[in-house]
Amino acid sequence: MIPLKIKQYFNHSMKWLKALPYQVWLLVTAAFLLGLVITAIGREPHEHDLVPVTDTTTGEVEWWTCSMHPQIKLPEPGQCPVCYMDLIPHETLGSDVGPQQLKMSESAMALAEIVTDHVRRAIAQREVRLSGKVAHDESRLGNITAWVPGRLERLYVDYTGISVQKGDHMVELYSPDLYAAQEELIQALKRVSPESQNQIIGGAAALATLKAAREKLRLLGLTDIQIREIEQRGTPSDRMMIYSPTSGVVIHKNAVEGMYVNTGSKIYTIADLDRVWVILDAYESDLSWIHYGQEVDFTVEALPGKQFHGRIAFIDPVLDEKTRTVKVRLSMANPDDSLKPGMFVRAVVQAVMDSRGRVINPDMAGKWVSPMHPEVVKDHPGKCDVCGMDLVRAEELGVVNVPSDKELPLVIPSSAVLLTGKRAVVYVKKQGADEPLFESREVRLGARAGDTYIVLEGLDEGEEVVVHGNFKIDSAMQIAAKPSMMNPEGAANTTGHEHHQMEGAGGRIPPTGTASQQGFDAEQMDIDPEFLDHLQPIYDFYFQAQAALADDDQHRAIDAIVSLRQRVATFSTTEFALTVHAADRWQEYSNQLVQGTEHAHHWDSIDAVRRGFEQVSNTIIALEQSFGHIAPGDVYQLFCPMAFNNAGAYWLQKVKQVDNPYFGAKMLRCGEVKAVMHSRPASQGNMEEHKHNG
Repeated sequence: MIPLKIKQYFNHSMKWLKALPYQVWLLVTAAFLLGLVITAIGREPHEHDLVPVTDTTTGEVEWWTCSMHPQIKLPEPGQCPVCYMDLIPHETLGSDVGPQQLKMSESAMALAEIVTDHVRRAIAQREVRLSGKVAHDESRLGNITAWVPGRLERLYVDYTGISVQKGDHMVELYSPDLYAAQEELIQALKRVSPESQNQIIGGAAALATLKAAREKLRLLGLTDIQIREIEQRGTPSDRMMIYSPTSGVVIHKNAVEGMYVNTGSKIYTIADLDRVWVILDAYESDLSWIHYGQEVDFTVEALPGKQFHGRIAFIDPVLDEKTRTVKVRLSMANPDDSLKPGMFVRAVVQAVMDSRGRVINPDMAGKWVSPMHPEVVKDHPGKCDVCGMDLVRAEELGVVNVPSDKELPLVIPSSAVLLTGKRAVVYVKKQGADEPLFESREVRLGARAGDTYIVLEGLDEGEEVVVHGNFKIDSAMQIAAKPSMMNPEGAANTTGHEHHQMEGAGGRIPPTGTASQQGFDAEQMDIDPEFLDHLQPIYDFYFQAQAALADDDQHRAIDAIVSLRQRVATFSTTEFALTVHAADRWQEYSNQLVQGTEHAHHWDSIDAVRRGFEQVSNTIIALEQSFGHIAPGDVYQLFCPMAFNNAGAYWLQKVKQVDNPYFGAKMLRCGEVKAVMHSRPASQGNMEEHKHNG
């Protein structure tokens, strides 16, 4: 019945079309052809449109591949089954030259958007951000104490915060001991009076007794004026006035009226706020950039728009194991009392390093400094204003002069470095080749300074390194079975996706850049299960950030990354039974995580968050590969070839379905699973705890 109805409908439609005038048919046909012409003219060439290039020697193409997915190998041209880009001939990516070299044609280099930059000597400067608080100057604190036992009859300062001057009356104290000492003074004074002087044998002894009685009262806290008043009055008093020994602000009140006190009991604490300290917290990973004498710019929340300038006067020699920070101190003049103890401070240090990794400080060259009070800095020799010690030259305290141009460090842009575990690989463009020739080279890096890395070994000044498109060159090296970032040894017919063939075969699937390639096999290491258990919150915060970016939620992602940083910064390994190798590896990863997220609060766009998330992902992947995870369930390593202008980026997630954090809703399913990490065996107690928490 249904086919018959369709046939009747088709016959009826054809009769209706045949009844149309031929002019209408002409108009419809013309409109259709015009639309085709406009579409062809308006179409812009796609950035991946390629003209097939054949081998210049044989004229044949061995096989076709995708520049973004080098595991694709097809005998005929067409489109990539993963990303639908046009396939390109294998020969356009390079030809066999040296074992670590790759030759590309000029057209292929332009297509891959390869950009190079020169290795140069330059000042390695990094902005280190710190936070802290204003505090009292400990050298300007004073206590008012009881010099004799007694009862506090009256307190003239009733509450904290009152400003007092030196000599102000503070406390009226009742003391029987003081009464007896005054009586001794009066009796000693009578023995040396003119009326009794002729009757007493040994006038010198009487004078000595009088002197001792006066000194006793002085040691009990009475002033010379008070002692003279007692002598003039001729009668003892059971009450004594205590005066302020210094000027400042009362910051502590430790007693109340009517209270009995013993000798040495604190009654008040006074702080001189004409000079204050600014105490900053420096993370362990930033200590190499912090040095005595550096200039520091800081602001306080209570004084918007006002900039303060100080100099590092002291660096605490002891690290706080809970926060993994070191206290850095500035000493600041505060004549107008604008800096109040407890104020929150945000500070910036512009640190500069030389070729040997030492922080240099040209402003301190030729200065004279007090070794006991380093905030005292003068242009000439002399004495310390505080303690009177001789000043010493700043160079004797470790301050380094400005280096010459030859001593400046070698630096390269950070985008030139491919990091995997502890290896750092760059691609160098060889000079003098008839066609662009690139060579992979492993380098040893120093500290990261802003957008550059200090190079310690592996490169020479003037060489060209690839700063954009290095991931594409690395993919070509993988296709050619040559050493690459993820496979330093190289292997014939290796595509980097052999793990797909192993799924379902049982056993652990090796991820890209396995732990064994990074120096040791995580499967064979005896890792303390408690340590793995404490790593789990770090993974959890990371997965929260990944999910937030997949949902295009910038603020939730920042909160998760900041929480991750705080967890890493406060993570201590002293309580776990780790080998030296494992502890060193964790320290390397923790430094990378803390350093890579130090400005997370200031990421002002979701693109900035995604760039920061990529650095975090690289370290978290290395962390997972080195130590694994103990929570139940697999973790998936994924790769998006289109991220960051086709440079590509990796990440981890807890589900197999692609949730792309680098594109979010725009290309949520762009990417593929590159590896699967299984949960490591855990003790029964840990497994039950994870099940309970889950």
